[in-house]
Amino acid sequence: MPRGCLTQNGALAAVWSTAPPLATVFPTGNSLSDQLRMVARMIGARQALGSRRQVFFVSQGGYDTHDFQLRDQPNLHTALAAAINAFYQATVELGVASQVTTFTASDFGRTLTSNGDGSDHGWGSHHFVIGGAVRGGSIYGTFPTVAMGTAEDIGSGRLLPTTSVDQYAATLGRWFGVSDTSLATVLPNIGNFPTRDLGFLPA
Repeated sequence: MPRGCLTQNGALAAVWSTAPPLATVFPTGNSLSDQLRMVARMIGARQALGSRRQVFFVSQGGYDTHDFQLRDQPNLHTALAAAINAFYQATVELGVASQVTTFTASDFGRTLTSNGDGSDHGWGSHHFVIGGAVRGGSIYGTFPTVAMGTAEDIGSGRLLPTTSVDQYAATLGRWFGVSDTSLATVLPNIGNFPTRDLGFLPA
């Protein structure tokens, strides 16, 4: 491990040793929950660490369900829901729910057709955005017709997205503080879409 990382790790351990533990209970045996619990602890220690703005990446694998989809996907969704719920409750406990936004991202969705035991790589997919600042309870974008042979089906149940990942990222970016003039630098393709702000976060 590089020397700088060892120094930072030591500083983090020192802060955590004096920080009060979180009362929020995170599910055990859940890798995503473990990661989000660590993020919550980092957020709780932000003042002692001198961090004004933090971005964290966590991941949950297992969604490339070419096989055993009916067996595995419900468990993945259950683990995802439990972990995100605990993390949101932790942000409420820390008093930062309106300052923390959690969002999902993925390379691709799945086909509507089955390969016999699962599904293959699709195109568009749905995403969740969670946080006290989120204008929740709504679907942003146009919900597709989940059926074969529609205008949105480009083959084998691969649904053509109606909302671009650039628009999704631009909405999040504006909330993070990216100016309108800088959006084209951060997201070079954003000019191809008429709407930059999908509206699920205040500008």
